[in-house]
Amino acid sequence: MSKRYETIIFDLDGTLLDTLDDLMDAVNYSLNQCGMPVRSREEIRRFVGNGIRVLMERAVPDGKENPQFERAFALFKEYYGVHCNDKTSLYPGVGEMLKELKHQGMHLAIVSNKADFAVKELQQIYFGGVIDVALGEREGVSRKPAPDMVECVRKELAVPKESCVYVGDSDVDVQTAKNAGIPCISVTWGFRDREFLMTHGATVFAEDARELLETILS
Repeated sequence: MSKRYETIIFDLDGTLLDTLDDLMDAVNYSLNQCGMPVRSREEIRRFVGNGIRVLMERAVPDGKENPQFERAFALFKEYYGVHCNDKTSLYPGVGEMLKELKHQGMHLAIVSNKADFAVKELQQIYFGGVIDVALGEREGVSRKPAPDMVECVRKELAVPKESCVYVGDSDVDVQTAKNAGIPCISVTWGFRDREFLMTHGATVFAEDARELLETILS
C-alpha cells in the first residue's frame, strides 16, 4: 500500500480485542442452563465472526431447529450483557497503535457483527476519546459482509471511500472490504490464521500492531 489513508475502519473481536474467553463463557453458560453439551475454546473460535445469533446457531445442537434455541440465545445475551468484559483484553500494542493513528489526525471507527449494546460498552471501556464511531449489529442494518455498516460510518464521518482502509482478522472482514470497495489489511493475531485468510482472498497482512501501524502510514 503506497498511499496514506485518513479513515481506518476496524473490526473489533479478534482485531482490537481478544474477546474469545468471554464469548465462550457466555455460550457455555447458556448451553449448560439448557442441558446441552458445552463447547471448547477452539470450537468457539471457529464459530465466531458472523454475529451472536449465528454463533449460537453453530453452538446449539441442531441450531435454530432445536426447540430450546431461543431460550439458549436469550440466556446468552443476558449473560454476555453482564460479563462481556470479565476476561476481554486489548491485543498487545493495539492501544498505542490507536493513539498514534489518532495523533496523526486519522478518523478511527469500529464495525462489528457483535451486538451493538456490547460494542458500545466495550468502546467506552477501551476506546473512549480515540474511536470516533462504533457500530454493532442492530435492526435495520445488514451485518457484515454486507457493506452497510461501512457505509454508515462513511456517512457519519463524511469521508470519501478513497480515504478508507478496512482492518480485520477474518474471511468475513475480507469480504466486507471487497463489498464496500475499499482495501483490506488482514491481521494474523486474531481468530483466523494467515493460511485460512489467504484462501479467502486476503493479500495484505500485519503480524503485530507495529507492522499494522507501519502499513497504514506507509
